[in-house]
Amino acid sequence: MRVPRLVGLMAVDARETAEARGVLLAAPDRPDFGLTVVDYVVRQYPLPGSEVPRGTVVTVWFDFGEGEGGGGAGVREPRLPAPPSGGLQRELDVLPDAPDDPFALRM
Repeated sequence: MRVPRLVGLMAVDARETAEARGVLLAAPDRPDFGLTVVDYVVRQYPLPGSEVPRGTVVTVWFDFGEGEGGGGAGVREPRLPAPPSGGLQRELDVLPDAPDDPFALRM
């Protein structure tokens, strides 16, 4: 039998796929693997498509190892200049001669 592709699947889907294909799963980075639901598989061994006997243990990981990447958008650092403080400000002209306007900006 061939190992199914589990990378990209949520933990619950990976367990169901493995069970349907006749392989067992192990997750060394998740001691609570049976309770893990929404984490995504990021790598597996043996690789998808490998020929293995029924009941083989397929190891899956949910976190990237050191130096494996993980993507992301790089370092998140504050951009300068920072936005002005003080919350939202009305962007309409100040009309001092309109006392009846309930929406007039009072300064």
